[in-house]
Amino acid sequence: MGEHFLQWINIIDFKCFHEFEVKDFHRINLIGGKNNIGKTAFLEASLIHLNAKDNPSFLASVFWIKFARENINVLGKPIKDYKIFYESIKYYKTQSNIKTIEFKLIDADGIKEYCFKLDDDDEKKINSNDFSFTTNYPVSIHYIDNFGLSDNELIKFYSSIQANDHESKLNDLIRNFDSNIDSFKVIGDKPQCKFQGEYIDITEFGDGLKHYISIICALYASENGQLFIDEIDNGIHYTQLKNIWKLIFEISKEVNCQVFATTHSKECIEAFNEVNSKNDGAYFEFYRNKKKNTISVMKRDHEQLNYSLTHGGEVRGE
Repeated sequence: MGEHFLQWINIIDFKCFHEFEVKDFHRINLIGGKNNIGKTAFLEASLIHLNAKDNPSFLASVFWIKFARENINVLGKPIKDYKIFYESIKYYKTQSNIKTIEFKLIDADGIKEYCFKLDDDDEKKINSNDFSFTTNYPVSIHYIDNFGLSDNELIKFYSSIQANDHESKLNDLIRNFDSNIDSFKVIGDKPQCKFQGEYIDITEFGDGLKHYISIICALYASENGQLFIDEIDNGIHYTQLKNIWKLIFEISKEVNCQVFATTHSKECIEAFNEVNSKNDGAYFEFYRNKKKNTISVMKRDHEQLNYSLTHGGEVRGE
């Protein structure tokens, strides 16, 4: 385990989570459970926690995830007031093996203050009128939301492939996905794939291929960091799921990257567990404790998950 890896996290207060703790993360972590159980919120809380080092980076991360959630609503519209994004969180507190973070939005007597505290340092306050918004996002912590990457994001991540001279490897992996595609290239400002001797915009091949290439590029861009993938099987045919997990296990080890992913698919869970024979990964199932009206988690390693999948035990992929 890399020193930068999350080993455990306690989400004391964020959205649907209150005193919610998950322990014993591995290099690869798959999260399942029923709809609206908090899988995406968990990714968001963890991403904020890892990225936040001060008030600006905390608020930038909040903006980042809020913008992703509102992708369709804001698409093509100018953002007139960034504050509506990062003021959506009034209070946030998390602890992990890496650090402790607390944030409070104080709104009293017509004055708003953003209050941030890291570990045992003194609380830092910024008046909302004095805060300058920044998009200074992390260089090794990345997030693929359920809409997938935009062309600009894919191009940015592809630069990590180029910087490490991995174009040939990427093209080999693409041919494993679809033998009819020869290669991937950015021409001008458009990601394109070569098909029957001609380069064609990647959008012409459907969401699955773009998502596949996005994951590969994002892994290399997340060297010595973390990659969060919401709905990892999005647009991917079930016959390709094993290939997806093979490359995630292989590349994440190569670049020392910790991966957190969510899924709704039982086929995705089965493919994950088939590849996870060396227990480099772990499956975490979120479920609602009806008696306590809280969200709980159950961790299953390779052997435990294999038993549940092969002996009719309940695995909540839906």
